[in-house]
Amino acid sequence: MSRNPYDYERVYSAGEMDPYSHQPSVPAPPRYGSNRPAYLQPGEMRRMKILKCPDNSFTYSNTLAVSSSDFDSRTRFARINDQFIFNIVPVPSLESSQIGPTRIQREWGQFSINKEVLVEALSDSVADTGFNIYLGRMDVEISFLTPSHERVLSVDSEEIADLLKNGFENQMFSIGQPFVFDFHGNNIKGIVTGLASVPLDVLQDVKPGSGAAGAQDGESASFGILTSVTTMTISKSASSLIELKGASVSLKANAILQPDFRFEDLGIGGLDKEFSSIFRRAFASRIFPPDLVDKLGIQHAKGILLYGPPGTGKTLMARQIGKMLNAVEPLIVSGPEILNKFVGQSEENVRKLFEPAEKEYRERGDASQLHIIIFDELDAICKQRGSRSDSTGVGDTVVNQLLAKMDGVDQLNNILIIGMTNRKELIDDALLRPGRLEVHIEVGLPDEDGRLQILNIHTAKIRTNNILDTDVNLEELASLTKNYSGAEIAGVVKSASSYAFYRHIKVGSVAELTQDVSDMKIQRQDFMNALDEVKPAFGIASEEFEQCATNGIIMFAQHISELLDTAHLFVEQVQQSKRSPLVSLLLHGPSGSGKTALASKIAQESGYPFVRLISPENLIGLPENQRIAAVTKAFTDSYKSPLSLIVIDNIERLLEWVPIGARFSNSMLQTLLVLIKKQPPRGRRLLIIGTTGEREVLTQMDMTSAFSNEMYVRDISTLDAVLKVAQSVHLFNEQIEYDRLYDDLSKCLDGQTFTIGIKKLLLLIETARQDPNKHARLVSEIRAYC
Repeated sequence: MSRNPYDYERVYSAGEMDPYSHQPSVPAPPRYGSNRPAYLQPGEMRRMKILKCPDNSFTYSNTLAVSSSDFDSRTRFARINDQFIFNIVPVPSLESSQIGPTRIQREWGQFSINKEVLVEALSDSVADTGFNIYLGRMDVEISFLTPSHERVLSVDSEEIADLLKNGFENQMFSIGQPFVFDFHGNNIKGIVTGLASVPLDVLQDVKPGSGAAGAQDGESASFGILTSVTTMTISKSASSLIELKGASVSLKANAILQPDFRFEDLGIGGLDKEFSSIFRRAFASRIFPPDLVDKLGIQHAKGILLYGPPGTGKTLMARQIGKMLNAVEPLIVSGPEILNKFVGQSEENVRKLFEPAEKEYRERGDASQLHIIIFDELDAICKQRGSRSDSTGVGDTVVNQLLAKMDGVDQLNNILIIGMTNRKELIDDALLRPGRLEVHIEVGLPDEDGRLQILNIHTAKIRTNNILDTDVNLEELASLTKNYSGAEIAGVVKSASSYAFYRHIKVGSVAELTQDVSDMKIQRQDFMNALDEVKPAFGIASEEFEQCATNGIIMFAQHISELLDTAHLFVEQVQQSKRSPLVSLLLHGPSGSGKTALASKIAQESGYPFVRLISPENLIGLPENQRIAAVTKAFTDSYKSPLSLIVIDNIERLLEWVPIGARFSNSMLQTLLVLIKKQPPRGRRLLIIGTTGEREVLTQMDMTSAFSNEMYVRDISTLDAVLKVAQSVHLFNEQIEYDRLYDDLSKCLDGQTFTIGIKKLLLLIETARQDPNKHARLVSEIRAYC
């Protein structure tokens, strides 16, 4: 049981056991009586009354005024309430059992005037029992004594260290102890922030003036005696305007991060690599003392640009960066909010964002706090200058104003701009150079580990409250959500929850719940349904490809399986080879030979997370510039996925080629030529499959040379192939009918060669299926066609 220093009412008799220390108690002296008690001996305790300090000089000497009736000159230290240790000076102006701490000492110990405290006499030997009490190192944080007197003051840390050692040598200091000293007429307050004690014999081996080299790495201590060879490190308060220079400046890290910050509290998954890059490039230099950074002659990074697909966590990351930093509350501005219809008001809005940082930087210089301005939808106000079609020029002047504030004549070193966009190519180049938004971080689609982190975050409460069924495997869901963004994964969890809710609603009612609602669980099937409902924006366009191959792929001839096997080699090449991140394949052949169906089959079986179809059907009615923009966007989106496949169907139709007059779109041609040959960004892989029925035309346009591989898709030219197609779609029920069809077609064609596209043959078979005499109808249709 620890002693209660405020238990003053009980007066113990000599030899009575103290219930706190379990030792014989020290009887209290007579209170302010005529019989003066004897001097306190080391280790003795006595209750004493707090009075005001009798002399202001004690403030600068860091000593405690005590009564000369209680202490003799040989006692150097006193401990109050078993916690606060002071150097003491006996004075006759104080009566027995009275002490006079200074104001700063009263504030530290929370001593009230006219209240009693428990005072214990200490000596070197008593305080030293079991400990090294001589300091090898002492860390001091300084600031102005009165905050209203704060001003910019350049201070040599070595001069401060020498002043403290000369003025307070042989004094006892404790962790957290404040004291006051005079520095060139300024009242400076020091606070002890760190102590390390060493044996006395170690200090005796250190020569004065050399610093306690080797001794400063002693054991951490809560109190100790300052010596002339103690190494001192000086730092300044975060709110102080003092500028420290010199070798004695503390090199401890600046507290730029919140003390209670934990990365798991951010609630962001799959962005560990991005956070590491941001911290290294934008915040690492801010952790070091300004004096050290100044020696390097560098400035801190002023801007970060977060770009990437929508829903990947750019805005969330920017907001959480503001929360994790020990800085001024971030200003969060949406790009369009800056714009104003009045002349000059948009520029004024930009200037107002920087005013707090400018004011503090003028007052405190490099000691000012970090100011963060977050621009969401940055592309709305920072488009390329000269690219706007309006005549106001407001957009250009806003960009100019922002450029001037970030890196103009009055350069600020206490500001950080965080911009976010999913259209990096629209932003003015001058804003992206070093000194402005110099740190470019792509916030891409999460990988499997990242998706697992996001799933863990969004299902945390579900798992904590035991609502997630045991058949749900988050690792399985992470593998099934390829190319899902963080927002889309959150949508999957919400959708799965809605399926679980719906199971517990009574049939025929939307307001009544079933009796077992308290046992509701989110099951694996709920997530499977959710995956069918929530599709990724950068995923597989499965519906479009299913329409392209309604009847599937019919292996009517050996060359079809050979085509697929060869195509799968290209798929594996792009996926595994490190030397060929771009492969392009051109499927050419007669119209209706099944090129589009084959391309769709290859795309669907590739297993690529991003698969897109560029078809003339989807661009009907669009002007040329919008058609080009749509094609370009498909390729740009593919670069955001690590593995992508693009099918360009019916290229001659996409080029608007017609044989009459040989007209075509040269702009679209040049766009396709560039995009097909363009290498994807580092770490990205792309397979391009094109289809055409006019290879000769593409050769004249020099487009066939853009493809790295070609494959010819032939029409059906044998009766065996016709029979296999009819059997695959189950035209007849009996094998004898297929044999009869073969015989009749042989007689009809009489050995003549023929060709028919698979697409046309399937159409003829479906027509014959509607006739009661399917056999005769199909024979006549094929004979008429051939």
